[in-house]
Amino acid sequence: MRTTLKNYNYITAVRSAAFTLLLGLVVNAGSPAPALAAPAAFHLQEATISQIQTALLSKQITTEQLVKLYLARIKAYNGVCVKEPQGMLGPIETIPHAGQINALSTLNLRPATRKALGFDERKARSMTDAQDSNPKMPDALEIAAKQDRQLAKTGKLVGPLQGVVMAIKDQYDTFDLRTTSGGDAFWANDRPPSDADFVQRLRAAGAIILAKSNLAEYASGGARSAFGGTFCNPYDTERTPNASSAGSGTSVAANLVTCAIAEETSSSVRGPAEAANEVGIAPTQELVSRVGMIGAGINTRVGPICRTVEDTARILDVIAGYDPKDELTVFSVGRMPSKPYASFATGKRLDGVRIGVLREYMNKKLFSKADEQSIDIVDTAIDDLKKLGATIVDPGAEGTLFQSCVSRFTPALRNAAFAKQYPKLFPVDKDGKPTSDQIATLLDMEQDVSKVPDSVTIRTMGQARAEGEGKYGFDLYLRQRGDANIKSNTDLINKANFYNDPHFPDRKKARETADAAMVLDTSVRMQQRFAIQQIVLECMQEQKLDAVVYPTSNLPPGKLDAPAEPQVNGRGVVWSFLGQQGFPVITVPAGFTTEVYDRVRDPNAPPPPPPAEGSSEFYGGGSGNPREASRLVGPIAAKLPVGIDFLGRPFNEPKLLHIAAVYEAGTHHRMPPPDFGPVAGEP
Repeated sequence: MRTTLKNYNYITAVRSAAFTLLLGLVVNAGSPAPALAAPAAFHLQEATISQIQTALLSKQITTEQLVKLYLARIKAYNGVCVKEPQGMLGPIETIPHAGQINALSTLNLRPATRKALGFDERKARSMTDAQDSNPKMPDALEIAAKQDRQLAKTGKLVGPLQGVVMAIKDQYDTFDLRTTSGGDAFWANDRPPSDADFVQRLRAAGAIILAKSNLAEYASGGARSAFGGTFCNPYDTERTPNASSAGSGTSVAANLVTCAIAEETSSSVRGPAEAANEVGIAPTQELVSRVGMIGAGINTRVGPICRTVEDTARILDVIAGYDPKDELTVFSVGRMPSKPYASFATGKRLDGVRIGVLREYMNKKLFSKADEQSIDIVDTAIDDLKKLGATIVDPGAEGTLFQSCVSRFTPALRNAAFAKQYPKLFPVDKDGKPTSDQIATLLDMEQDVSKVPDSVTIRTMGQARAEGEGKYGFDLYLRQRGDANIKSNTDLINKANFYNDPHFPDRKKARETADAAMVLDTSVRMQQRFAIQQIVLECMQEQKLDAVVYPTSNLPPGKLDAPAEPQVNGRGVVWSFLGQQGFPVITVPAGFTTEVYDRVRDPNAPPPPPPAEGSSEFYGGGSGNPREASRLVGPIAAKLPVGIDFLGRPFNEPKLLHIAAVYEAGTHHRMPPPDFGPVAGEP
């Protein structure tokens, strides 16, 4: 610790100097001038893993200097991005071009180093251990210095991810950093006893965990948390960065870190990646361990967000694989590729690759004006895929890719759950007992698909309920963590601060709703998962498809404090249903809007429809802001990112990575946010 303090003593002496001067000093602190002054072409902004490692091996930069460079950007851009007239827990007001994004809630710095660099107490590694002097918990700069010594001694990187500076969504355990899923609860020890499984793997590979990223509190939607505050989109700070993992997404987009880890239960790898114009992969459900995660469930997936397909694949190479502590990962045994995932993220052509267009998500007649430009941009992307050699299987602008299989197989595969969804076709008495032969009705539909209701589509099935899963997942995690004060979901309700803003979801109410459960029943969700996988795989096989393509979202990011976008024909904010059934999905930048339609409150407008059964709102959660009477206004000039999704068969990430990499290389739609350029002293 004494050495670290020495390196930073001069910073304390110049804290009253201009901020730009501080940034320049931080970059060069404790390092020989020639290392950064070398004529090599290393630039931090948009640097890939390969470029960083080349710079390390050629002695253009050290790992410690790299961490300091990222810290300088964090200092410049990670401040509060909204007005908080009643404090952090009260209602907020947006700020145009705020120049800040508030993406990272906790920094991996010793107290003296953190203070010397000018970061406030709220960014401390722990709020319950003010001294933070445990020598077994080195901070990011100490780890970087150790790696540099080893590199100097051996001439080799310490692992495949040396030079990868990362943020981890605060939903995941890090033994040296506070882990509270964004909640401001009164923990006895806000550090968990051990790392999540994938965090251990990242550290072993040489990655440096620099920060915990801000998230929607308890990963439930809405761009704010009680502990971390409100976070903003770097492409327009008045707009949402999409979904609960947005701190991870925006920190990568603004080049505060190299890559980040997100979590997707509904859309929270792909949604933030799209809104921040970057790459995110939500892998096959069973591929990456969920151990060490607050509130793990059947649908939760661990996924990386980076700025390129190759970098995303490099992270996946490290975190994927069997973990005996997570029973779902047993399905990955024998199904991993024989070569690294990164080796598939190459190529210039897609000859021989067959890609189906999921027009069910792109039929303009089913949606609104707000959807149209995103659909047009993805249509252009489909033309690009053709030019790159792919065979496109397109049912036409108003056609359907999966409907024949949905109609044929849904009644029998979903059976009792299907019958409950259509009580007029399957009537029951007041006690819930059938008053007709349901098997005969199902057989009639099997023999004549025209008897299947037209409303049965891939858009309208909804996410099947998993009763009690929220309470079970939280309480299991808390029992295993063993904190002396926060022992249950009930404690999270009674021993915590919550924000209070009518324009954002009520997080206390969500926890109270989950706490009321008395039964754990995931059978309907597991049945739905099996049914949808069989339906989709059958249709892909019949049409000989390698992948399916559609917009990540039809809707560009809305205003932070806007009312929730009503569901229209099954369309939510991000297309999530298929990914929730365990299919791997990767999103890649597809371009930018020129105009958008925003939703504004209007008490004279028709009331919003009730939340769809199976949605998180239906069960007391919520992936966005409260539902209010509203209307669309526009068009409004706005340059906002649009993403394209590639979905494939379970465990066929290699094919998806290849398709995504070729598309990325052939189009180059990634652009850094213009308000977050290089800071003073940055190479």
